[in-house]
Amino acid sequence: MKIEVVSGDISTRDTDAVVVNLFEGVTRPGGATGSVDNAMGGAISKLIADGEIKGKKGEITIIHTLGKIAPARVVVAGLGKASDFDAEVIRSVSGELARRLRKIGLTKFSTIAHGAGIGNMEPVDSAQAIAEGTLLGSYEFNKYKSKQDDQTAVEAVEIVEFDDTKMGELRRGVDKGTVLADAVVFSRNMVNEPANYMTPTRMAERALKAAVDSDLDVEILDRPRLQELGMGAFLGVAQGSKEPPKLIVLDYRGDPENADNNLAIVGKGITFDSGGISIKPSERMWEMKGDMAGGAAVISAMKAIGQIKPKINVTGIVAATENMPGGSAQRPGDIVKTMNGKTIEIDNTDAEGRLVLADAVAYAHSLGNRRIVDVATLTGAMVTALGHICSGIFGSDQKLVDQVNEAGDLAGERLWQLPTYPEYKEQYRSDVADMKNVGGRPAGSITGALIIGEFVGDAAWTHIDIAGTSMSSKTDGYVVSGGTGVAVRTLAKLAEVLAESAS
Repeated sequence: MKIEVVSGDISTRDTDAVVVNLFEGVTRPGGATGSVDNAMGGAISKLIADGEIKGKKGEITIIHTLGKIAPARVVVAGLGKASDFDAEVIRSVSGELARRLRKIGLTKFSTIAHGAGIGNMEPVDSAQAIAEGTLLGSYEFNKYKSKQDDQTAVEAVEIVEFDDTKMGELRRGVDKGTVLADAVVFSRNMVNEPANYMTPTRMAERALKAAVDSDLDVEILDRPRLQELGMGAFLGVAQGSKEPPKLIVLDYRGDPENADNNLAIVGKGITFDSGGISIKPSERMWEMKGDMAGGAAVISAMKAIGQIKPKINVTGIVAATENMPGGSAQRPGDIVKTMNGKTIEIDNTDAEGRLVLADAVAYAHSLGNRRIVDVATLTGAMVTALGHICSGIFGSDQKLVDQVNEAGDLAGERLWQLPTYPEYKEQYRSDVADMKNVGGRPAGSITGALIIGEFVGDAAWTHIDIAGTSMSSKTDGYVVSGGTGVAVRTLAKLAEVLAESAS
């Protein structure tokens, strides 16, 4: 799909449909919507008066123009209450619009820049949100269907602006929104792939493609190198699978003259999680193909960062392996030695994410990174605590936690902080090693996070648990059922936030 910005009067566009908008409670439309209403002889106002158009968020009304104006249809999109209006509303409405218009067979439509007038939104932000919402709401994963749907695809969307002084901002917004949406799609595609295709090796191949697309440096560490580094926790998880483990390292040097201006983003890349010897129940085990969503988010965020080019050095690290109950799999009661020398008693082999991340964040610290953010589908307890509405966030440094939260707010991805009091560490104390890999059922998400935090050294550290948000069972707004690509936009925005704070 191509999204472009054009100058002109939207009511004169020769297109399948033009999209205007309405806030809830407005009885007399103004701006571009008012202009189209006048050209249509007051058709929109009449429907408002009749109660057919209310302006509620997500409401879509299609009016056939019957030759009164050049476009074949006028689509009125409800934006909800003006007091609740933000970029996330634009993303959500744009996603719904894209699917609705595709469903009726349209190949091209035009839209105004929602909120850039009465909504007091900057044109660049409006255009970015339209691009993100339209592209992500149109997403489909059907590559394995032998018979493809006959549904027509929307090929072109244009944002029409009458004021030429806004054109530059609108184009910058579209460009950035397209970069971010493409990165999220890159992540969604990895998560949606079946595990027999998305192996650790193929995940490394996707990282190589991201590196080529965005001019990143890349290194793939194989088993012999992991053994040299002493990554016993990572290798302990990997030993039950015939698939070779990969530690994927992507580098972006946005501030090469200032090595300390750095950030490491680290992702859990378990391409299938059977639970190992502590095997999971069979019901819905198929979802564990998505246990690499944190790693997919990191690779995809690096892809976006390389194109956005913030003034900061960013390293992306993904620990990719399967967790399988093969004949050589690690057992409950085993003890593994991590890269930084600490030992872990394996109490439950299904708590493998913190094991691979222990070595991955230790490696990030060994590279000199002063700030480390890890992303993982870490705990089922996170779903119990927060459901599927927002991700959990934990950390050792409140400033970094606040910056990650800020990035999430700006990206439209909700985060909620949970405590990391040192008393919780008592729950995973071991009698035979430095720690156990679980701390029992109480506060399971907190103890899982704290175990990772044991390996970050003196770096500022934040952990994002996306267990409840990495996949969606329904389609709503710009989120489509399946892998969501959550955290990609937050991580990319975090790089920008940190770059701006350092300047």
